[in-house]
Amino acid sequence: MKQTASRHRAVRKSLRLSQQELAERSGVSLGSIKRFESTGKISLESLLKSLQVLGRLEDFDLILQAREDLDEIEKLFSDKTRRS
Repeated sequence: MKQTASRHRAVRKSLRLSQQELAERSGVSLGSIKRFESTGKISLESLLKSLQVLGRLEDFDLILQAREDLDEIEKLFSDKTRRS
């Protein structure tokens, strides 16, 4: 969590945004931004809002994308059930 917070801080600083500016633009409280960057703790909603302002929301979205074609995965399951 702290590594994620450190990366978040680095991205924010590279965009020359203060914590206050990020809070105002994202609608996330300044306290939440400060707490996140020091402890790594933040709500998912607040994290997503801040990532939107930092232009990194699409990067976060990659986490939930399937790594393989779903048809191939379904084929694996259907092959196993036929062998049983």
